[in-house]
Amino acid sequence: MKVSQIRQAYLDFFARKGHQIVPSSPVVPGDDPTLLFTNAGMNQFKDVFLGFDKRPYSRATTAQKCIRAGGKHNDLDNVGYTARHHTFFEMLGNFSFGDYFKKDAIQLAWDLLTQEFKLPKEKLLVTVYAEDDEAYEIWNKQIGIPADRIIRIGDNKGARYASDNFWMMGDTGPCGPCTEIFYDHGDHIPGGPPGSPDEDGDRYIEIWNNVFMQFNRDEAGVMHLLPKPSVDTGMGLERIAAVLQHVNSNYEIDLFVNLLKASKDAVDAAGGQNCDAQSPSLKVIADHIRACSFIVVDGVIPGNAGRGYVLRRIARRAIRHGYKLGARKPFFYQLVPSLVKEMGEAYPELRAAQDKVAEVLKQEEERFFQTIANGMEILDGALAGGAKVVDGETAFRLHDTFGFPLDLTADVCRERGVTVDAVGFEVAMQKQRDQARAAGKFKVAQGLDYKGQPTQFHGYNTLKHEGARVSALYVDGSPVTSVKAGDAVVIVLDHTPFYAESGGQVGDKGELRNETVRFAVEDTFKIQADVFGHQGELLEGELKVGDALNALVDVQQRTDTMRNHSATHILHKALREVLGDHVQQKGSLVDASKTRFDFTHNAPITAEQIRKIEDIVNQEILENTATSGKVMSLDDAQKTGAMMLFGEKYGEEVRVLEIGSSKELCGGTHVSRTGDIGSLKIVSEGGVAAGIRRVEAVTGNNALQFLQSMEDKINEAAAILKTHPGDLVNRVAQLQESLRHAERELEKVNSKLAASQGDELAGQAIDINGLKVLAARLDGADAGVLRETMDALKAKLKTAAIVLASVQGDKVSLIAGVTADSIGKVKAGDLVNFVAQQVGGKGGGKPEMAMAGGNDPSKLGAALEGVKDWVASK
Repeated sequence: MKVSQIRQAYLDFFARKGHQIVPSSPVVPGDDPTLLFTNAGMNQFKDVFLGFDKRPYSRATTAQKCIRAGGKHNDLDNVGYTARHHTFFEMLGNFSFGDYFKKDAIQLAWDLLTQEFKLPKEKLLVTVYAEDDEAYEIWNKQIGIPADRIIRIGDNKGARYASDNFWMMGDTGPCGPCTEIFYDHGDHIPGGPPGSPDEDGDRYIEIWNNVFMQFNRDEAGVMHLLPKPSVDTGMGLERIAAVLQHVNSNYEIDLFVNLLKASKDAVDAAGGQNCDAQSPSLKVIADHIRACSFIVVDGVIPGNAGRGYVLRRIARRAIRHGYKLGARKPFFYQLVPSLVKEMGEAYPELRAAQDKVAEVLKQEEERFFQTIANGMEILDGALAGGAKVVDGETAFRLHDTFGFPLDLTADVCRERGVTVDAVGFEVAMQKQRDQARAAGKFKVAQGLDYKGQPTQFHGYNTLKHEGARVSALYVDGSPVTSVKAGDAVVIVLDHTPFYAESGGQVGDKGELRNETVRFAVEDTFKIQADVFGHQGELLEGELKVGDALNALVDVQQRTDTMRNHSATHILHKALREVLGDHVQQKGSLVDASKTRFDFTHNAPITAEQIRKIEDIVNQEILENTATSGKVMSLDDAQKTGAMMLFGEKYGEEVRVLEIGSSKELCGGTHVSRTGDIGSLKIVSEGGVAAGIRRVEAVTGNNALQFLQSMEDKINEAAAILKTHPGDLVNRVAQLQESLRHAERELEKVNSKLAASQGDELAGQAIDINGLKVLAARLDGADAGVLRETMDALKAKLKTAAIVLASVQGDKVSLIAGVTADSIGKVKAGDLVNFVAQQVGGKGGGKPEMAMAGGNDPSKLGAALEGVKDWVASK
């Protein structure tokens, strides 16, 4: 069976057993900030297992795209060196949400493997948690597996319940024992059974894990039985494919055979030396094109932080391995069509984004190929002479200057039997790491533990609510029963008109009060999907859980925010109309002062396009049509043609917003009519990453204030230039022409000065073995004067090596020149670097002419004095 057939056979089997086939969620989680990437099949059902979400089905099956290349689950370093590690893999899973449990889960797994896939029963053995007698009995009595092929695994990881066969979501929460199924490849393969000293060998391979979530672990470590035990299983598609195709390595299955051939062809076409088809480097490339492509499909582009940084690491590791095989031009992006051929039918989003994926990866390759040769030269130099350790400073320089992530440097070093000073690298990286960590922090309050009733939101229709009851109070993240004036508090109410930050719209500000209490709400956010936290300071009185408060939203802030949010919807549609349907939202921030909108587009927006976008939006505003928000089922919403943001999580019911000609799914607050927006003006446009552009716009009074500010600046500039604002452009053009004329006159003066200085300095040159050598200062001279003087001196001295220096403040400018008949003896680049290194700088250039700079003028005299001896030594 081919990989595609195995995937479909698995889904079809469980569909026949009453399971809902659920599409794979994106590899970039849209609703779980705790995950860098989706790394298991159960991720999209996490809220269901926790009880925060309920689906219309109690059984599900998926083929889930997974990434393990960053954070806690990171297989990147092992890819290419083992038979089964991948950065991207597919997890086949079946799930029960309080429906069936151990008996049925085990029977289903056994039937699929032995009846559907026809694996020999004698080739299978299982492990169970040592204390899970129920699972043991099912395997032994119901399935009929002999006792010698059922292995009990206890707490083998150093703590209670810390076991290969006990699964936990975290230190607290749902958990339970698991049973794993192993396939025996035969005694011709080294390795022992699970639980033995040789378990890490390749003979016995885990192909399926059945997790039985039957407990909830509390803070004290006590296990409480769950009212509805559930099942979470996972089977790696690549692993089961290797078993069914009778090969011992995942890289020998049909999918990888084809990708490996495509990788070899691409590398060879890019300059490779007919590389070995079994090269580990080709495995790296074939694996990494899957991870990179699916990450880009979900809207991530290479960057220096977070998911973008992981994508960059994976891509550059693949490129480096291609470079190792001889590739000297971009090749990696050319594998995208081959990947689409293998996986595009199962994942149509990959086929739809093929051109975009190729373009993003091509841009990253072109950037890296510009520096990879220099980076490898630095690394080779650090390893020259038999060095066994690359120091941390060099590793950081490779990262910072040449874009070599630490693991890429370590990858090269591992191939050569040396190590990297990771501690030294971390010291050098500390500042960047702190910045990245700060940028990735989530509000502490979002981790508050709340178990009460949900908050009823009334903010679509009103900005005040009387008699809201306090459901919970939190100080410093801990629940309390009362607070006093001066405390920083998070308040949960049973009813609220305050909008909680979501979908790019900031949370409301305002006030909570009664006869004795006044609380300033500084922000509103979601603790859970339907639980709102009001964060701020208690200004007056004392407040207890159960007290009643009147909730008053800041009207001006909400009104300005609504204008910007509604304008964003029309702006999004206008961008697609002017730039093309490829435009897709990649982030937004809507507050009272502006709307900021990030979207996919590979080129700057021209002034003409910006004007057209503004015209479309403002025309819709002038039409003053009524807006509407309707709650309906997700299926009905899709039928209306409403735009859905790819990767967002939507429940069974959604809110469809119609604003002008725009129709999108949105839970935010909006104006009643488009005319309420007033007007829109785009105030900035620029790139934030490869393939991602950002526009910022203002509306209403903010748009008027922006235009008035621009008018003030134009009037001020006109006054300075002593002209009327209407003649400002002509006046500026006149000044530019005058400036160009003055610059031409200055160039003539500088040329005459250089010629005269050349005549004067030529007499200072000394003869060293037939070569005229001159080292002199021309303080105050700019780069142009230095070059003019150098040309004059070379013409006059005929056969010469010359260094000229200029000091302006604490900056040293250097130029070296060597006549054509002397470059066989002295190179200008070497000469200028000799001086530059002594004054705290560096430089380079051609053999006949080179320039450099420095920042230590105090050592310039001695450096110039040493030129004669340096030339004499050559």
